[in-house]
Amino acid sequence: MSQPQQSSCLPGPGEPIFIVNPTAPHTYTLILLHGLGSNGEKFGAELLQTGVSSSGHKLTALFPGARFVFPTSKRRRSSAFGRSVLTQWFDIARLEDPSYRQERQLQGLAESAQEIMDILANELKKVPPQNLIIGGLSQGCAMSLAILLSLKQSIGGYIGMCGYLTYQSALEIAISDEDIDEDNPFYDPEETEMQDKSVKAQTFQRDLLSLQPLDNPMQSLTASRTPVFLGHGSNDNKVPIKLGLAAANAVQNAGYTVMWKRYEGEGHWYKIPDEIDDIIEFIVSKVGWQAAATSSNTTPSIY
Repeated sequence: MSQPQQSSCLPGPGEPIFIVNPTAPHTYTLILLHGLGSNGEKFGAELLQTGVSSSGHKLTALFPGARFVFPTSKRRRSSAFGRSVLTQWFDIARLEDPSYRQERQLQGLAESAQEIMDILANELKKVPPQNLIIGGLSQGCAMSLAILLSLKQSIGGYIGMCGYLTYQSALEIAISDEDIDEDNPFYDPEETEMQDKSVKAQTFQRDLLSLQPLDNPMQSLTASRTPVFLGHGSNDNKVPIKLGLAAANAVQNAGYTVMWKRYEGEGHWYKIPDEIDDIIEFIVSKVGWQAAATSSNTTPSIY
């Protein structure tokens, strides 16, 4: 049997995309974003090698029809690390406090959003929306959450690990019901769909990411039917767990169904095998993908 072959895939301007192809007919796609200072290949290779379930199975074996896509962010100057040039989806001034000088995030958020949207569009030519999962780790979780809330359709699922939600306070204000006044003589109950929190979140996120606003925003044109998994280690000293929990609450308040998991004793990483087990269970029970019988002779193709 041939061994995996590795190379860089460059569909256009930008950084290499690390892709692990399915060993069975391509049915599903997972697009997962790395954290600050990492890259697609480093994050992806480690996740697929070390992310083993309690039964001893890797994600590639359990989902042989899945194509794993790991993009790499552009290199940008980091305010949190003395202006060093690092791979990051957007600049951040303080890791433990994403709200501090958050205006520095705007340019990277907009640039990265367009790159990721292009990758999403490419994968949706290969699989239907319900067979697509997006997500990420740490800053990759924050970036992909912003993307999720901005989408014009629901997808199969979302998986985030030790992350947070950028511009969270502003989002919470945007989706609040404080601006609805039923005593207002101009209040139209037939337009209540426009007051849907998922619509408000989408409008906010598309503006934040400099994406084209929708002509006729409505709940059916959001991603709110997408099930969301968020996991976080209790001992995370880079992204405090309170940020992860706050993100889970905000996304849920925006109209999404969120599965929140706390992992005792875990730091800024995913817990093995506990979190891997939970992710697999989420994919099977909430997303609806079928886990396959495993075989030790299955070797993924990498390009």
